Amino acid sequence: MAVAIAESPFHVLAVDDSVLDRKLIERLLKTSSFQVTTVDSGTKALEFLGLHGEDASISSVHADQLQDVEVNVNLIITDYCMPGMTGYDLLKKIKESSSFKDIPVVIMSSENIPSRINRCLEEGANEFFLKPVRLSDMSKLKPHIMKSRCKEHCHQDEDLLSNSETNPTNNSSSSSDTITISSSNPTDNSSGDTISSSNPTDNSSGESSNIHKRKAADDEILTKTSRPNHSC
Repeated sequence: MAVAIAESPFHVLAVDDSVLDRKLIERLLKTSSFQVTTVDSGTKALEFLGLHGEDASISSVHADQLQDVEVNVNLIITDYCMPGMTGYDLLKKIKESSSFKDIPVVIMSSENIPSRINRCLEEGANEFFLKPVRLSDMSKLKPHIMKSRCKEHCHQDEDLLSNSETNPTNNSSSSSDTITISSSNPTDNSSGDTISSSNPTDNSSGESSNIHKRKAADDEILTKTSRPNHSC
C-alpha cells in the first residue's frame, strides 16, 4: 500500500483559456508522467481548489472531474493572459490561501515582458515559461514539487515536536509533588529528637538527689566524730 502511494503520479492543475494551448500542455504533462486536470479560467481553478467562496454562483467545472479526481494538487501551471481573472490574479489568490500557499505555481505567456515576469516571480511564482511550452520545460516542474513536499514534512515534524514538548511539563509537576511529600520526613525526625532529648534531664535530676544524700551522710559522720569522748 505504501509503495503504491509513493509511486503515484504528481497531480498538476493546468489553467488556460485557449483550447489548443490547454491540449498541448495536457499532452506534455501526461508524457512526463503527471496526472493532469485542466480548466479554462482562473475562476474555475479556484472552484476546483475549493477557494471560490466569494462567488457561490460558479458551478462550471465538470462534475466528472470533481468526482474522479481527488483535490490533492501538487503544482499549478497557468496562462498569464486570460479574460476575467488573469494568471497573476490567480497566483495572488493561491498565495493568500493558508491551505495552498506552499503549492508551486508556474506562469506561462506568449509575451516576453520582463516587468511582467519579475512581478510574477516577486509574487511567489516558481517559474515563468514562454509559449509555446516545450517538453524540456516539464523537467523543471518536479524539483519544485519535491521542494514543496519537503516543506510539508518539515511542518509535520514541527507539529509532532511541539506536541511532544507538552509531556515534560506534566512529568515535572509530578516530580515536584514527590519532593514535597518526601520533605515532610525531617519534621518527624526532629520531633523524635525532641522526645529523646528529655532523657538527659531525668538523669541530671537523679544525680543531684544522690549528691544531697551523700552530703547528708557526710554531715552525720562529722557530727559523730565531733562529740567529746568521756573516758574513765
